[in-house]
Amino acid sequence: MQESENSQFVSNNLSFESLKKLNEHGIEYWSARDLQPCLGYSQWRRFENATQKAIESCKQSGNDPSHHFADAGKQINLGKGATQTIEDYHLSRFACYLIAQNGDSRKPEIAFAQKYFAIQTRRQEISEQMAADLERLETRQQASVEFKALSGAAREAGVQDKMFGVFHDAGYKGLYGGLGSDAIKARKGILPKENLMDRMDTTELIANQFRMSQTREKLKRENIRNQRDAMETHETVGKKVRSAIEEIGGTLPENILPAEPIKKVEKRLKVSKPLLTLDPKDAVGLISPEQVKKEE
Repeated sequence: MQESENSQFVSNNLSFESLKKLNEHGIEYWSARDLQPCLGYSQWRRFENATQKAIESCKQSGNDPSHHFADAGKQINLGKGATQTIEDYHLSRFACYLIAQNGDSRKPEIAFAQKYFAIQTRRQEISEQMAADLERLETRQQASVEFKALSGAAREAGVQDKMFGVFHDAGYKGLYGGLGSDAIKARKGILPKENLMDRMDTTELIANQFRMSQTREKLKRENIRNQRDAMETHETVGKKVRSAIEEIGGTLPENILPAEPIKKVEKRLKVSKPLLTLDPKDAVGLISPEQVKKEE
């Protein structure tokens, strides 16, 4: 992974790069226990679940998991001279990337880490089209998770199930200058039966994801428990996001052309099935080149 001058993955006052250690071969690695809080996990079992998914992803990418995930016990001091060995992993930089990709994207720390690694991971040189497809698909999946989370928050805020459509439309109206989902589709020439977010490009998806996450947080923070107030809150947040876009000179979402259906993108990526080919240094991971030769 190439380092960017001003890019630091920082969470919970911990810098990803500051957690880096060196093993006996002088090769960098990260402790899973150290990385756990940095990625927003308070429970080891949940973090280990993401780690196991990452190990499987490593296999599917065509790389050897033993080069990137090493079982390691970590001793902790219990006081009065007593110690206990707890489960841990030594992780390569590539392993950290895979854990972030397989983590809970509802966690702000995971979402930030995914963007950090997406920019910096040393991956095979893929076409610009494929890179754009991957980014859009990942963003669409994150937006879907955020939509469900917002629906849950709306229900807690007093929005009745039969009013969910109106509630979500309130957010669209705020962000799209008064246009609800049906009006947006009509303006963009999207068929009524299509899912609106399935036709958004990455930029538009990010704006909507931000609108939904900020509404969810505001409903919770202000302890809103009234259906009308919840809808007004959603529209207000949408307007704020719209104002921010206008202030920085961005393209307003209703003026962004519809992207091709997301299912076509999924199909294109599925057919290509690219392996994740790493630079030699990253492919080695946690072990020395001499060890690799012995294994061969």
